[in-house]
Amino acid sequence: MVISIRMTDEEKRLAEAYAKLNGVSLSESIKRAYFERIEDEYDIALADAALKEYEKNPKTYTLQELMKELGL
Repeated sequence: MVISIRMTDEEKRLAEAYAKLNGVSLSESIKRAYFERIEDEYDIALADAALKEYEKNPKTYTLQELMKELGL
């Protein structure tokens, strides 16, 4: 798949400098940054959901209690 991105000259210079600094192509640096952002936002969404679930029932378990419950 090919994706086109419009950038100002200044944005392009910055993106190219960042790619050069990291020793990768412009395309690869943009791809990495894009997917890192997606992963970060996904992790935050999972953490928010876990916190909401915990707030509904804030009971915690010791490692020994958990192992006993799981039959380990």
